[in-house]
Amino acid sequence: MMQFEFHPQITDLPEAEAEAFTVARLYAADGAAKRDLSHLIDRSYAYQSLRELRWHLAERFQLPVKGVELRAA
Repeated sequence: MMQFEFHPQITDLPEAEAEAFTVARLYAADGAAKRDLSHLIDRSYAYQSLRELRWHLAERFQLPVKGVELRAA
């Protein structure tokens, strides 16, 4: 299990039917300690859902999808 804390940035894209967001900052959250992982992802990508972000992080960090826990800050 890997816990992530992310800071979303809401984007208004004309081609998106729903509200999309990008990840402004991404941290690996290990209790009180945090490691900034923002440089390891494409922060310009517009995610349509938390599910899509979870799948992307699972693939990027070679984890099972069920092993990714997300928390928005």
